[in-house]
Amino acid sequence: MLKKKYKGYLYLLPALIVLLVFVFYPIINTVIFSFDETKASGFKFGIGSYKYLFSDKRFRQSLVNTLIYAAIVPFLSVSISLLLANALVHLKNKKLQSMFQSIYFLPYVTSLVAIGIVWSWLFNSEYGVINYVLKVIGFKGINWLNDSKYGMLALIIFAVWKSLAFNTLILTTGIASINPQYYQAAKIDQASSRTIFTQITIKLVSPMIAYTYMISLIAAFKVYTEVYVLFGGRTLDGSVSTVVRYIIDRFYGDQDFPLAYAAAVVLLVIILLVTGIQKYAQRNKIHY
Repeated sequence: MLKKKYKGYLYLLPALIVLLVFVFYPIINTVIFSFDETKASGFKFGIGSYKYLFSDKRFRQSLVNTLIYAAIVPFLSVSISLLLANALVHLKNKKLQSMFQSIYFLPYVTSLVAIGIVWSWLFNSEYGVINYVLKVIGFKGINWLNDSKYGMLALIIFAVWKSLAFNTLILTTGIASINPQYYQAAKIDQASSRTIFTQITIKLVSPMIAYTYMISLIAAFKVYTEVYVLFGGRTLDGSVSTVVRYIIDRFYGDQDFPLAYAAAVVLLVIILLVTGIQKYAQRNKIHY
């Protein structure tokens, strides 16, 4: 019995080594050097980086932007993905079902940089398709990528569309695995489509909904690539600056390593707190 136990740990050893080297060691190092005040060789303990961090207007703006983004994008993405997945699973025409599944999955296998270039063209204030549609229906065109009032809205629209592919795929798999007898019984009882969706579909796929939401939430706090491919090096007066963008600018641009480490630690703590609260709040709403 003891031999089997150690054999199991032996199989886990390669994965544990990878986690220690590439996950836990960098995290511990980041936490330690976030308290370094020398900014050169040696080490001097202090909390100066954290004091400056929370007094820095740019960091506070980046944090607010990230929180807004994280509050909106995962909710919209998972909600729309759930509706799309439900429609796809219950689509009677199997050829159309396969075609739409391929279309929705396409963004997931396409380069984000290429997608960003396409969306930059769609958002173009002069010849973009989105502004053309707005003008056709009677609205004025919007300077999406150059006006600080609309930068975050453009980013949210792009991010929601980009994240639909993965979420729809996961939720489609979950809904397709529901036993059809539940739906048959509900129809015999003359339950409405809305009741079937809310009381059967949502409840039975709630573990997958929680999973996709949690993954989307964590990704939202770490958002950077979407901002870069859409706006390049611009932050539109800080309106689309995020915490990860702040960290990268401080680390590579200013080479203020302790400050970058401190910002990374703050972001890690926020992600842990938010995901912990989310899991605690969902514990009675998930049906296994």
